[in-house]
Amino acid sequence: MTRCTAVAARLAPPGSRRVGRAAWVTSGKRRRAARVARYVDVVVIGAGQAGLSAAYFLGRAGLDHVVLDAEEGPGGAWRHRWPTLRMATVHGIHDLPGMPFDPPDPAARANEALPAYFADFERRNGIAVRRPVRVRAVRDDGGLLAVETDRGVLRARALVNATGTWTRPFWPRYPGQELFRGRQLHSSQYRGPEEFAGGHVVVVGGGTSAVQQLLEIAGTATTTWVTRREPVFRDEPFTPEVGRAAVALVEDRVRAGLPPRSVVDVTGLSLTPAVRAALADGTLDRRPVFDRITEDGVVWADGAAVRADAILWATGFRAALDHLAPLRLRGPGGGIRLDGTRVVADPRVHLVGYGPSASTVGATRAGRAAARELRDLLTRERAA
Repeated sequence: MTRCTAVAARLAPPGSRRVGRAAWVTSGKRRRAARVARYVDVVVIGAGQAGLSAAYFLGRAGLDHVVLDAEEGPGGAWRHRWPTLRMATVHGIHDLPGMPFDPPDPAARANEALPAYFADFERRNGIAVRRPVRVRAVRDDGGLLAVETDRGVLRARALVNATGTWTRPFWPRYPGQELFRGRQLHSSQYRGPEEFAGGHVVVVGGGTSAVQQLLEIAGTATTTWVTRREPVFRDEPFTPEVGRAAVALVEDRVRAGLPPRSVVDVTGLSLTPAVRAALADGTLDRRPVFDRITEDGVVWADGAAVRADAILWATGFRAALDHLAPLRLRGPGGGIRLDGTRVVADPRVHLVGYGPSASTVGATRAGRAAARELRDLLTRERAA
C-alpha cells in the first residue's frame, strides 16, 4: 500500500469506498445511489477548457481525481454555440495544455471543431470524464467535501470547480418587458439569422456575441444595436500579452471579493474586416439602451421609439455556482474572494473558469495553478 493510499484510507469515513481518478463506482440499485458515499482526493466539476486543464495537471501531480461533467459529450459550452458560428470568427482560442490546437478550415462550424479537439485531448491524456453527471450541492462533511450528484455522493479532500457560465444566461429587466408581443430570446438560444428574415431585431449587448450575431442577422433583417456603455473597439491583434493584461484587471476584482467582470468587457471588441465594414455602412451604429419596452417595440426617455419583431438579449452570463451555496463562500462584496484560484474562505476549494480564468487564455494557467496548490495542500495534510 502506498503512502497516498494509506493516508486516504485513514481519512476516508467508515463505510466509504475509495475511487481512483479513472473509476466511478455505482450502486447496484439506482434508488440507493444518493446514500452511497465514495472517496477521492479531488473532484473536478466541469470538463470545459478550465476543467480539462485542471485534470491534466492534477494527473501530472499524482493526485487521485474524478472529473464530473453535466454534458452528454466533450466540448463544454462550445457544444452549444450557434450553428452558423464559424472558426473564422471565433474570438481567441488558446491551446489546451501539451496539445496545440491545429486550426481547422475557417469555414468549419465551431460547435463541431472545438468539441472534437476537446474529445481528442481527453483521449490522448486518458482523462475519463464521467458524464452526464449533474452536481446538486457541495457541503462540508466532517472536514471532507460531500459532492452530491444525481449519480450518488462523492467525498473529497478538495474541489476544483470549473462549471463556467453557460448554464446561467443573464436576462436584464426593463419596464414593460412582459407586454412585448414579439419574440424575446437570449444569445444562448440564437440558432441563426434565417428565423428573423424580413423583420426588425433589437440587439441588446456590447460583447463579442452581440456583434457576431447582429452582423449575421443584418444579412436577412434590419437591426438596431443598443448597449449600456459606449463600445470600445480594439485595433491591435488579440495577442497572449493583451489577454494576460485583461486577465490581470479582472483578477483585481476577485481578489477584493467583488463579482468579476468578463474578460471581454476589459479587452474590447476586435476590429475585424467585417466589423470595419459594418461600422462604415452604419450597421453597427450604436444607441444607448432604451428606457422601456412596449407591445411592439422599445422607447427611449426622449420619446424616440423603434418597432421590433424580436429582441435579442446578448447580455452575457453569470457564474454557475449555485451548487456551492451550502459552503457559504460569498463575501460581503457579493463575490467570492480568491487568491489566484484558491477560495480565501475555504482553501480546499479552487475556482477555475471564474473571473480571471473565464476565458481560453486564462483557463490553462488556472488549471496549472489549482493543481499545484492542491498538491501542496494535500501533501502538508498527509505529513501532519
